[in-house]
Amino acid sequence: MTDFNQYKALTFDCYGTLIDWENGILGVLKPLLLAHNTNLDDAQILELFAEFEAELEKGDYYIKYREVLKRVVQKFGERFGFEPTADELNSLADSIQHWLPFPDTIEALKTLKQKFKLVIISNVDDDLFAFSAKHLQVEFDQIITAEQAKSYKPSLNNFRLAIERIDLPLDQILHVAASVYHDIVTAKSLGLSTVWVNRRAVQKRLNTIGSAISQPNLEVPDLKTLAALSSAK
Repeated sequence: MTDFNQYKALTFDCYGTLIDWENGILGVLKPLLLAHNTNLDDAQILELFAEFEAELEKGDYYIKYREVLKRVVQKFGERFGFEPTADELNSLADSIQHWLPFPDTIEALKTLKQKFKLVIISNVDDDLFAFSAKHLQVEFDQIITAEQAKSYKPSLNNFRLAIERIDLPLDQILHVAASVYHDIVTAKSLGLSTVWVNRRAVQKRLNTIGSAISQPNLEVPDLKTLAALSSAK
């Protein structure tokens, strides 16, 4: 059983963990694709998004996340034979300001804030996260973005930058995330304890946990459960 008393800081992935990014993505891409006579189901859209995003983030040089999202839309056009308009190319990045937290996120963060330092480690630009920070309604002790790290998770670089800024022993930091690929494997490889927030069954299919290095210390279905466990006597 995880002993929450040993931790002083919780680090969080943001999109998919705190913010409902799947509905945000689908709210943009589904009508965009339909406008170009392309009818895909939700799972197909999300899988293609993940494929295109990972390819772009693994590039030989860093590009801002706004540009990543622009190129993701372009790749949908290339895959399905249409040319996105300028507004469509910017539509994903422009929509982030409207992406909302999961229903349990805000209250859970407020509860956790009473006991822990809260830190963000997110694959995003500073200005884009600023929109999300307003929705999350808590003050984070540190915010580490891909723009600051000049790299994208699962790069070790993003986590090392966070660890340096938090300035606590590794055994006092607990990383909380929905993505095994982007977060859990890398965090564990650096010696951090991890919590996998497995919000949806589809995530279980997409985040196959095989090797020991990818096994989280704790799995929870949502942040409400994590907050309750951390407060239990």
